[in-house]
Amino acid sequence: MEKKLREPLGELNACGLPEALEVMGERWSFMILRASFNGLHHFEEFLTELGIARNILSNRLAKLVEHGILDRQPCADDRRRIEYRLTEKGFDLLPAMVALRQWGQKYGGKFVEDPVLVDELDRLPIGPVSILSHDGRVLGGKDLRFVQRSDTGKRADGTVARPAAGFERARTDDAATPLPHIAAAR
Repeated sequence: MEKKLREPLGELNACGLPEALEVMGERWSFMILRASFNGLHHFEEFLTELGIARNILSNRLAKLVEHGILDRQPCADDRRRIEYRLTEKGFDLLPAMVALRQWGQKYGGKFVEDPVLVDELDRLPIGPVSILSHDGRVLGGKDLRFVQRSDTGKRADGTVARPAAGFERARTDDAATPLPHIAAAR
């Protein structure tokens, strides 16, 4: 019988989750990120829209800039003002934001969201964020397991699997294109 492998849970550097939580692991960082996806760029906009204390906002913006999630740059129309723009690294947090939002909708308080996040093509609500296999199959918890890096692709029956054509861990050009209503946030 094959021994089940698991992550080394005591080693904080053996996984990307602790690093992600170090950067994004508190409410205000996520609220600033959500505001950025909604087109806010200026300190005063964040301050007014979020109702956040000035010192907390300043601290969180600095941390998001330090970690490359937001970029701090002069305003195009007034170079004395500063804008905070999402970087590619920041845009890559969109699936995590949507997944957390959907989880909150499912298990949080009962409320009706308005406006609703839809896909641009048919304007219907987006489906649940899912874990996908290399060939696009939706996976659940029972479909997942850890293997040594050297054993990836080695099936239990001894055959070897190959990634589906076009599969890669990096974003494709299509995935890099933000929704039109957040394109202005770049």
